[in-house]
This record gives sequence, C-alpha cells and structure tokens, in this order.
Amino acid sequence: MVALVTIEDADCLEKKMFLETEKLKIRKHCLEIESRLKEKHLRSMKEWTRELVYISDEYPGVWLEHAYDSVILAQLYPEYAQIEVNTMDAFIHYQKEDGQIPFVLSASGERLPSFRQLQEVVSFAKLCWMVYTHTQDKEFLLRAYHANSAWDAWLRKFRMTSNRGLVEMFVGFDTGHDNSARMTGMSCPYNNKPYEASVLPPEDDVTPILAVDINCTFYATQKALAKMARELGYDNEAQAWEEKAKQVKEKLFEYCFDEGDYFFYDVDKHNRKRKYLSCTVFHLFSEGVLDKEEDKALIQKIYTRHIKNPNEFWTEYPFPSMAICDPSFQKSLPNNCWGYFSQALTALRGTLWMDEYGYGKDYDYLCGQWVKALTDFYEESKFGQELDPISGIPSGGSEWYSSCMLFYIYAARRLNIL
Repeated sequence: MVALVTIEDADCLEKKMFLETEKLKIRKHCLEIESRLKEKHLRSMKEWTRELVYISDEYPGVWLEHAYDSVILAQLYPEYAQIEVNTMDAFIHYQKEDGQIPFVLSASGERLPSFRQLQEVVSFAKLCWMVYTHTQDKEFLLRAYHANSAWDAWLRKFRMTSNRGLVEMFVGFDTGHDNSARMTGMSCPYNNKPYEASVLPPEDDVTPILAVDINCTFYATQKALAKMARELGYDNEAQAWEEKAKQVKEKLFEYCFDEGDYFFYDVDKHNRKRKYLSCTVFHLFSEGVLDKEEDKALIQKIYTRHIKNPNEFWTEYPFPSMAICDPSFQKSLPNNCWGYFSQALTALRGTLWMDEYGYGKDYDYLCGQWVKALTDFYEESKFGQELDPISGIPSGGSEWYSSCMLFYIYAARRLNIL
C-alpha cells in the first residue's frame, strides 16, 4: 500500500512537488478556469434571472448538493459575492408551501424545480448562515430562518416514518452517492420511482434506512437554526433548536455508531447496521457532529484508524468514496461511481473540516495530490468530477466540473502557487 507522506508545511509541499515549469502550467490552467467560469458557468435561467454557478455541460443547472460552490466562489472572488446570495435565494424562492426545498434547479426545463429526492449533502441552513456571516444582511437571515425552519418541519413530517428520531433515506439519490454499494437491497437504489420525495418506495427488506450523512446534515441544520434564532433575538427558539440537535446526535450514536469498529454505519429498517466503510464518515466532521473537546478521543480514533489509514481512505489520491479494504470497493463503472472514485466534491468539502479539526497538513497533502493529478492528466479530462484513488487518472466524467475547478483554484492558492 501507499506509504504516508510527512508534510512540514504548504511551502515545503509546493517546493517538493512542483517544478517551475509545472507551476507555470498550473497558473495557466487557473486562468483557463477563470475564463471558463465567467463565460460558461456564471449564468442565469429563463425563470430565474439572477446569476448562479452552473455545474457543467453534463449537469446544466444547480443541484442542492452543489450550493456550497457559490460560497467558495464568493470567498475566492469577492467580486462575485452576490452569487452566493442568489443561490440561496433561488432555492428558497422555489421552496414548496409545505416546506420542501427542491434538490435541483436545472436549465433543462423539466427539472426546474424538482422535488423527487433530498440530495442535501451540505446543510442548506449552514450555508445560509455562512452567507449571512459574509453579508450581515438581516433581511436575508430572516428569509433563511423561516425557509429552513419549514424545511426541518417537512423532513420531520415525511422522512421519520419509523419513529426512530432520525431522517430516513428512501432512494439512493437522496444521498447523491450514485452507484455505491450502500444502496444494495434497496428497491430504488437510484431513483426509479415515479413519486415525489415524501412517498415511500416499493417495499423491500431494508428501506427506510437511517443514513449517516443525511443525519449529519440534519444535525448541522439544527445547529445553524439555533445560531440564526439567537442572532434574530429568538432566544427561546435558539434553545429549542440546540435541544433538537442534541437529540439527533444522541440518536446517531444510539443507532449508527459501532463501538468495536469506531465507525458510523447506515441502519436498515430492522435496525441492522449496514457495514460499508463509506465516505459518509467525513460528514461527521464536515457537519460538526463530533465536538472537538467532548469527542476528542473518538475523533482521534476515527481519524487514525480509518481516515489516515492507507488501507482504507488515505490512498495516493485521497479520499476514495469507499474504503479500499471494503469488499464492495471496485471499479465497476467508468465514471460517477461513489463506491470507488475519489470525488472532487469530497475534496472541496475538506475546506469545511480539515483545518478546523487540526488536520491542515494532511489537507495540504491532499490538495497537492489533486493539483498534480489534474495537471498531469489535463488532456484526458479537463477538471472532471473524480479521480482514481490509486493512480490519480480522472474518470472522464463531467468535464469542467464546477466543484473541481473551484477546488483546483483553492488548492493552488493554498499551496502558494498562485
């Protein structure tokens, strides 16, 4: 297996990994990305005239799981700060009266908006709070608070059918983890049911499933709503949201945590743990479920035993979407496989947690490896959505992928190449 690399700091990594000729290529590609974003990706829609960040030609529009792209864009390029507000407002605008937020706003017409699945992979409420911290716009905060309160109520009404205190996965696309073994045994491992997200799929032996990532997101929503309420002067409501978050965390530990494995697993309708070593583990960090002080020992156990383990997630090009030791880990599809490839979305979301939990040097390494691979294999796939976790060769899926392009810019800046 791949040996671990010790990194003293980003300057050391940059000097070690990149020759001057390579740095010139990286800077050239960053300029290409900037042009591509401006000319192709920062666009409005016929029904929504304010600019958004389109994902790619293959995905012409904005998915809820990509809403974080607009936040990163605003951080990298302050001149585009309005786009993060536009993005959050767009999802709020198309929210149903019953509280459901669409999973996609697609320029292809028939999916603007669509409500067939959840696919909220980073808490929308948390993103709204992040936008507020940038803008200090109280009117926006009030809109976001009411919208996310209604979304929380919808999830509790329609996605807690088994009364276990956690949100349930009905279809595979609820998680955005296309083609993962996590979906084994589900009647709708993708989303091949003609219903909306509030309707249970055809009966099977596992669904509804308590999904770790979905409930980490749910927890982060309660925490963000508590912050919003407190900022708006609703102190009693803030306390209530904090209590709800606490209950979600307790249920995650009760149902999903395996003390012997030091891992959190999805749980089927019979309360059986589905023991796939999935990248869902990163959501415990990115959504702040694990407290740096209260859960300090557990954090270290999970990180050293699983995340920094070269036989699991610490591959040459981190992080594979399924641990490489998992029996289901195999390259069975050419692209868009969350049971094998290292995903640009996962790499980008490292900005939400790796520095925060004290793993910044490891993130430097990850950034360097991704920049190296995306530069070396530029002709094979221009900033596609995923890399082979062993070889670094891109899958070829969805070129000019917004999350990948933004991550490349971010990583080049972090490594002092730009």
